[in-house]
Amino acid sequence: MPFFHKEVPADYNLQERLDKYIANLPDGMNRSKLKSGVTEILINGKKSKLSQKLKAKDVIDIKWEDNIPDNIDPENIPLDIIYEDENVTVVNKAQGMVIHPACGNWTGTLVNALLFHWGRESITQIKEGSESEIMERRRPGIVHRLDKETSGIIITAKNRDSEEWLQKQFQNKNSMQKEYILITTGRPPAKAGDIRTQIIRDPKNRQRYKAVENTQEGKFARTIYHCIACYGNYSLIRVRIKTGRTHQIRVHMKYLGCPILGDSLYNKVDSNFPKATLMLHSQKLKILLPGKKEYTTFKTKTPDRFLDIEKKLKKKYQKALK
Repeated sequence: MPFFHKEVPADYNLQERLDKYIANLPDGMNRSKLKSGVTEILINGKKSKLSQKLKAKDVIDIKWEDNIPDNIDPENIPLDIIYEDENVTVVNKAQGMVIHPACGNWTGTLVNALLFHWGRESITQIKEGSESEIMERRRPGIVHRLDKETSGIIITAKNRDSEEWLQKQFQNKNSMQKEYILITTGRPPAKAGDIRTQIIRDPKNRQRYKAVENTQEGKFARTIYHCIACYGNYSLIRVRIKTGRTHQIRVHMKYLGCPILGDSLYNKVDSNFPKATLMLHSQKLKILLPGKKEYTTFKTKTPDRFLDIEKKLKKKYQKALK
C-alpha cells in the first residue's frame, strides 16, 4: 500500500485545501485519484479530510490504494456465526481473514462472505464522490474492525438503521465492552494496569504505530489490562479497550515491554515458538442490540492456537501469578 509523507515548508502562506496542495506538488497525485483511493489522511498525526486547509510546517501522511475493482462481489466463504437476527450478524472471525476489501485484499474478505450469506448482489464501486460515500460501498455493515491476524468476535449490521445504532455505541466505549485475550513475550510491570497514551504513526516505519506521552499529537488511546498468569518470560493477559485505535492493543503491549507473541510487526520471531501467529483474540463483546432493552454478551471459546502454546508453556515453566 503506497504512503505519502510531506512537511509543508515553513514559508508557506497560501492555506490551500489539502487535495489541491497535493495535486500541485511535482510528486503529488491528482484530486480524482486522491478521492477514489485514499484510505487514511493524517495532518500532524490527527485524522483529517481532503478539504483540510493547510498551514506552514503541517506534517502530512496519506495512505492510498490503486487498482480498485469495479464491484465487490458475494463469495461463498464459510463463516462461524455466533448469533444472528433480522438486524445483526455476529461472527467469530477466523485468523487471516480481512474485514473489508482494500489494497492487496480485494476478495476473500468478511464483507464478501457476508454479501453471499445475506443473499445480496454485487456492490458497484464508485471512484468519484465524497470519501465517506466511496468507503461506505466497500464495507457495508461494518461498524468496527479487527486486524487481519486477530481472531474473534465481530458484530455486523444487516441494515442502515442497525448500522447507525451500533456505530453510536462504538463511538461511546462506555456503553459497551470489548475484551481480548493475548499471550506476550515478557511480563507487564504490574499484575493489572490502565494504559493511557497518545498513539501516532511511527516515523521510522510507516506501517507501524507507537505510543507516546506528554504530547497532543496523534490520538488518545486507553487500554485496561489484567495479567492472568505468567509462565517463564511469557504472560497470558486479558485486556479491555476503552478506545478503538488502529493496532491499539499491539502498540500498548509493546509500550509495556511485553509485545504480543507472533506479532511480526511489533515483535521479533521467538525461538521457542518460531511458527507462532499473532496471539490476540477478541473473546467477549457486551452490547445493546437494536430493539433490545437489555445488554447481550457474546463469548467465544479459547482458540486452539492459544491452547497449544499454553500446553507447551505449562510443561516447561511453573505457573506464576504476576
